[in-house]
Amino acid sequence: MTTHELRETRLTIRDGVAEFSHQRPAARNAMSMDMRADYRDMVALVEADAAIRALIITGSGGSFCAGGDVKGMAARVQHGDPTGLPIPQSTRRRLLGEHRAWIDRLRMLDVPVIAAVDGPAFGAGVSLALMADFTLASTRASFSVGFAKIGLVPDFGSFYMLPRVVGLAKAKELMMTARSFGPAEAQALGIVHAIHPPETLLAEAHHLAARLAQGPREALAMIKTTLNRSFEVDYQTMVEIEAHQQAVAMTTPFHSEAVLRFARKEPALYDWDRLSSAEPARGRSPGPDHQK
Repeated sequence: MTTHELRETRLTIRDGVAEFSHQRPAARNAMSMDMRADYRDMVALVEADAAIRALIITGSGGSFCAGGDVKGMAARVQHGDPTGLPIPQSTRRRLLGEHRAWIDRLRMLDVPVIAAVDGPAFGAGVSLALMADFTLASTRASFSVGFAKIGLVPDFGSFYMLPRVVGLAKAKELMMTARSFGPAEAQALGIVHAIHPPETLLAEAHHLAARLAQGPREALAMIKTTLNRSFEVDYQTMVEIEAHQQAVAMTTPFHSEAVLRFARKEPALYDWDRLSSAEPARGRSPGPDHQK
């Protein structure tokens, strides 16, 4: 097991699964500037490590991410930048552009990303959950696209992702009312994949990640990145992308071994039904940060 202690987060890598945990429980894991820098560093680490086959994003202390660091915002409103001057709009746009870079890279990581949401996922927390390929929620999870409560507009990719997941009309309602909603509604809207008790949430996320990690890394990466582009290209372009991706997939060792196993009537390398029916990792104890 490898552990990277970052500024306000922790990245643990074990058996091909990386777990990235927010470590600001006293602030309900609100998104500080240091945590944003940690995300940038984490994405770079995952991109560089070919042994990582799945990523879990979660929070410590019974919270996922309560949104932006409003206390920090209040300090900037009162005092401006460290010189005491107001922060210019050009500087704000530059900083937001820097954050957008790692958000884009997080969305396009070529490994499955699982968000394990316990407690509040507000504002930026919802955005992070939307960037995941699978979002698991605890029974006490709560969600809010709450930017309008403090006179802001959604960011961290929410304008792009939310209407694609829930539809345009529902996205308008959730953004403009900034209301809270629970895990059952989030699942009905397609934001949440599954709901679990808080005490088993992280173990279920690791169980899902372990199953995905047994899949064809190259094929799953191409499936994910191609689907992420599917709303932006026309039919002809998409089938051309399909042909290119299929040609690449046919050259992978996984494909060769899989078809030989099929011909020999041997167990498949990747059989989701078999993996799902196997004894799940529900007995696995979460890390100490999730036992608080």
